[in-house]
Amino acid sequence: MATVKSDISNLQDQAYSKLQVKNGAKIALLVMDGLGDIATRDQGYLTPLEAAQTPNLDALSKDSAQGRMIPVAPGITPGSGPGHLALFGYDPLQFEVGRGVIEALGLGLALKGGDVAVRGNFCTLNAAGLVTDRRAGRIPTETCEKLCAILSRKITRIGTTQVIIQPGKEHRFVIVFRGAGLEGPLSDTDPGRENLPIAPAKPEDPKSAKQKKAAKLVADFYKLALPLLKDQTPANGFLLRGIAHQPHIPTFEERYGLRAAALAVYPMYKGLAQLVGMTRIDGPQNIAEQFRRAVEVYDDYDFFFVHFKYTDKAGEDGNFAAKVKAIEEFDAALPILLAKRPDVIAITGDHSTPCALSGHSWHPQPVLLNSATCGWDKLDRFTETGANLGSLGIFEAKHLIRLMQANARMFAKFGA
Repeated sequence: MATVKSDISNLQDQAYSKLQVKNGAKIALLVMDGLGDIATRDQGYLTPLEAAQTPNLDALSKDSAQGRMIPVAPGITPGSGPGHLALFGYDPLQFEVGRGVIEALGLGLALKGGDVAVRGNFCTLNAAGLVTDRRAGRIPTETCEKLCAILSRKITRIGTTQVIIQPGKEHRFVIVFRGAGLEGPLSDTDPGRENLPIAPAKPEDPKSAKQKKAAKLVADFYKLALPLLKDQTPANGFLLRGIAHQPHIPTFEERYGLRAAALAVYPMYKGLAQLVGMTRIDGPQNIAEQFRRAVEVYDDYDFFFVHFKYTDKAGEDGNFAAKVKAIEEFDAALPILLAKRPDVIAITGDHSTPCALSGHSWHPQPVLLNSATCGWDKLDRFTETGANLGSLGIFEAKHLIRLMQANARMFAKFGA
């Protein structure tokens, strides 16, 4: 069944490729991470999008079409990697990429063939070895850097395998195992919730000698690293996710004929963009700066991916007010980019992160599509309720880029 689906997807890609025309259109994909939410009694039956004051999104919505998107498949809760790959038009069931690879690329690490990359979270462990906080209270980046330095000084090799440790933002870091005979993917050591022990990393293919070797390396790393952290507070442990090697993925420009620029603050999203060949525009540290930099490089690119993290962060913390505030911050900065009047704008999330669930969910995320030809829905606001009424309906996120291209008039007619 998976092979049939892949064959159909390949036929569609071939058809789109033959129809593509270059016309100088400018396209912008603006991603409020984890934007989607659900209305509950405790929240006054409002979502953060509905509760937020968003005059700029409101004005844009009148000239736009709206809908909901399924990030992977009905009922599947996606990680950020699959969610973004779908937004970039890559079927996440066909192109599986480990989070470690994405994070490593985002931190500027050049991966080599055979490298296994791992995304790490510093965490808090109690005396019994149970995880009491999977993010160690979101320690500051400076603390993460100090902890990574402790580990890097003591652990440079395990046997003949080189170990590279790189700090990220807040509680996040990356490990790269560089040696012969290694391969992913392995299962996460993150148990997924508190009050459980660290899980062992296991080969996805129990018959793979390379995955077995990688799993033993992870176990050996834990034996060496945990004693070095035992006296640290609150980050006296760590969890590992996305243990994998880098797969081959066709570039964004190969697929769509678009020169793409990526403006993101967090390493993971820079890595996702780099993975598909987008040019990273580094430097901006907030959404207003990201939009200003997009304006500065506007003439050099056809496609702009702008990532905003803080909606997701607030959702994961279960903080309704913070998510509302983040949406309002995004809305206030939006006119900086709108002044350039891109031919097509899509505003959406990579998935939903409902405050009531304090985590990612399977609920379709709302999407707003603005262009001169999108068939305006004349809705007063961009919200989940409005998106339910919109002309785009509910569709798979992997089709969004093609809809954006169509609205940019980038496809010739198919057939006679």
